[in-house]
Amino acid sequence: MSASRRRFLRSGVTLGGGLLAAPALSGTPTSAPTNETLRTISSLRTIHGDFSDKQIPDADIEQILGATVRAASASAMQSYSIVVVRDPEAQRQICGYRGSCLLLYLLDYTRVLATAKRLGHEYAPANLEAFVTGSTNTILAVQTAVIAAKSLGIDSLLTNGVHRGDMERLWEMLGLPRQYCFPLIALVLGYPAKEPAFQKGRLKGPGIVHRGTFHPLTDEEADAIVGQYDDKALHLGLVEDWDKNGHKHYLDWFHKDWIGRNARPGETQILQRVRQAGFIESAGGRHAIS
Repeated sequence: MSASRRRFLRSGVTLGGGLLAAPALSGTPTSAPTNETLRTISSLRTIHGDFSDKQIPDADIEQILGATVRAASASAMQSYSIVVVRDPEAQRQICGYRGSCLLLYLLDYTRVLATAKRLGHEYAPANLEAFVTGSTNTILAVQTAVIAAKSLGIDSLLTNGVHRGDMERLWEMLGLPRQYCFPLIALVLGYPAKEPAFQKGRLKGPGIVHRGTFHPLTDEEADAIVGQYDDKALHLGLVEDWDKNGHKHYLDWFHKDWIGRNARPGETQILQRVRQAGFIESAGGRHAIS
């Protein structure tokens, strides 16, 4: 495990929180990818902050931005926007990591609102349906950027570190709109300081793919998944020294130490911010902009 990954886990993530992005190996052998696109997808991996100082050419960033906006989008709305950040210290303040370039993906309806108002139309995405739809549009765009970057030989880290610490910093640093805009996820791009020792594994069998109808896991299938996570050769988990802390299974560590580390009663900061942005429905449902 890398030094920066150890620091990330040890700190409880003041400004971190990586989302593993690499769909990789599982315990089930699969056939080799049959075309260049599938080979690019199968080679995806996450670089957990260990980026070199090598800079990505501006032309490559523009190609990635051109590709990301080609992602599918509900009602062709593209209800997102992207803030491009090159400054390393600003990147760290935004998400806890830094690379050659950071793309901050915002769920953002302000462009839709501005054009509607300009034409004399009333519109307000003031409900959770708009938040979920806009978030889906945004995530489709960011994953497209990940694939585009990898096709250019550029690695990445997707992180929800933007939601750690006091989120107000994002509005202050970047001048974000207060309403109908929400920082959803950061994409850090760069080249690895050193090649990772392995590619992360991924589950593929029961519990992941359901054919025809949903298939609840049997006890035996659940036990098999626990066993796969315990098999360190598959590299399925976040860490591989979970047993050194007295845990019988990796998922014991995951639920007790990892998921439970930030459990606290009361309303979360994210819910507060989503409400402030206007996406929580009032008793009357939709309301128009003024």
